[in-house]
Amino acid sequence: MNTDLLVSTLTHVVLLPPVCLLLGLLVGLSLLRRKPRAGRALAGVSLGLLLVLFTNAGARLLIAPLERLAPPLDLARVEGAGAIVVLAAGRLEHAPEYGGHDIPDLTALARLRYGARLQHQTGLPLLVTGGNASAGHEPKARSMARALRDDFRTPVMWVEEASDTTFENALFSARILKAAKVQRILLVTDAMHMARAERVFARSGLQVIAAPTMFYGAGPLTPLDFVPSASALQKSYYASYELAGLAWYRLREAIGRN
Repeated sequence: MNTDLLVSTLTHVVLLPPVCLLLGLLVGLSLLRRKPRAGRALAGVSLGLLLVLFTNAGARLLIAPLERLAPPLDLARVEGAGAIVVLAAGRLEHAPEYGGHDIPDLTALARLRYGARLQHQTGLPLLVTGGNASAGHEPKARSMARALRDDFRTPVMWVEEASDTTFENALFSARILKAAKVQRILLVTDAMHMARAERVFARSGLQVIAAPTMFYGAGPLTPLDFVPSASALQKSYYASYELAGLAWYRLREAIGRN
């Protein structure tokens, strides 16, 4: 397992809410007898943060700084672009209604929809990128390409299916595109993911025009945004992961790693 994938896995499992906050709560409770003040403080802070991040209002505190870095695409800026690149997300495994094939999950589907829209508007060729193949599971990019062709009636020029991380998405896609004499691209991914993705694609030597989709922080707050929900916690988790990933990439750059 490469370093990026190891960091990603550890971050997913341990370092993000709700697991990190649940661990903080458990540690705080375990300290109550020996160090009651410290135990109450740790348990209280952990529980309070957990309740905040269980609401859309709380999730927006994490989402906002990421989405400010990724304004919507202005089509007037696409001049000179040679391709559209759509990044993979998750997958639904062995979908029975699709003959048992893996299919893109809702996040990936939203990216594909916007990528198809841009392809229809601009006529630019599409590249889809994403690997994570394993026994019984094809690379994500392959199922993405099938969805674009069959469901969105959108042609796909290139399929990059060896990458496991966003860093590798950029590295391997750049090799394909540079061989095709493409230097300037429209990059499609979630608004929260865009800052990290744009950073590594630019470092791969490509000129990047950000084309973000799925803005979770748009629109005014309503009373329901202060009501705890599982979907709000999922957004908090996603934003936390992207903030951690962006910090990791900045650390890599600071210590001189490619």
